Amino acid sequence: MTNLISAEGLKKLCDEYDYLWKVERPKVVRGVSDAAAEGDRSENAEYIYGKKRLREIDRKLKHIGSRLKVLKVAVPPAKPTMASFGCWVTYEEETGDERCYQLVGPDEIDVSIGRISLDSPVGQALLHKKLDDEVTVKKPGGMMTVYITGISATRPEL
Repeated sequence: MTNLISAEGLKKLCDEYDYLWKVERPKVVRGVSDAAAEGDRSENAEYIYGKKRLREIDRKLKHIGSRLKVLKVAVPPAKPTMASFGCWVTYEEETGDERCYQLVGPDEIDVSIGRISLDSPVGQALLHKKLDDEVTVKKPGGMMTVYITGISATRPEL
């Protein structure tokens, strides 16, 4: 798993950790404590749900905490000449469809806004490729050939 993250992504991850630790967890702990004070815990839905939610929060805190220890902030190149971390890569599929993705670390993935992991099959196929390169991408349905039509530091208008 790639341990690279943008400064923006690191801040977002730290903010999430702080929110869970300082706001969400204390609120749930109070709720569990209040529910426990009501008596029989075996039939107390608020107590049972609160304990479950507390375990979820603690798992998330442990995961984020371990990631924060190993993450390295990477600065994308201002004028990229090849696909690398933080770059927006535009490619044309054999069908003529054009796609554009930003290559990011696994902690910043959000396909809905065009961010894919460097570790994904598409990310691995595009990494270190240059403009006009022909790239073979392994997809669940088989192999696909794409042509890189753009590499930039900012999201291009399509």
